[in-house]
Parts: sequence; C-alpha cells; structure tokens
Amino acid sequence: MTEGELDEILTLHWPSVVRRAMAEGDEWLQGFVRSISRHGKRPTWRPSPKQEQIMRRLVNELHAAPEAALEVIDR
Repeated sequence: MTEGELDEILTLHWPSVVRRAMAEGDEWLQGFVRSISRHGKRPTWRPSPKQEQIMRRLVNELHAAPEAALEVIDR
C-alpha cells in the first residue's frame, strides 16, 4: 500500500468504515477498526500485510453495500 493509498483510506473511507463497524460489527471488528484509527494517527505507521488486506476488504464491502434510502425532512 502506497503512502497515498493509505492516506486516502484513512482520511476518506475509514470514518465510514468505523461507523458501520460500530453499528453492525462484532467485538473483534470494532476493536480492529479502533486500533487502525489510533495507529493511523502516527505519521510513521504502516499496516502489516494482513492489516492491509482486512482494511481493503472493509473498504470494498462499504462501497458494495446498498445505500440506505434517505428520508426528506422538509416536505
């Protein structure tokens, strides 16, 4: 994973991954996404190959999930 890819995932996609994991995930997944969030704040941190694989899978699953229908508040 390049530095640019890591920055993109952590900045653009990871907050949504964390929200989804906290709402729908099991205890292990919740701990994993929180751990990545903490480590990602360190400028020298890079994910291990296994962490990278899981991160990519979670981001792909997020994009593959159907969008929830939004309800219009002002009618």
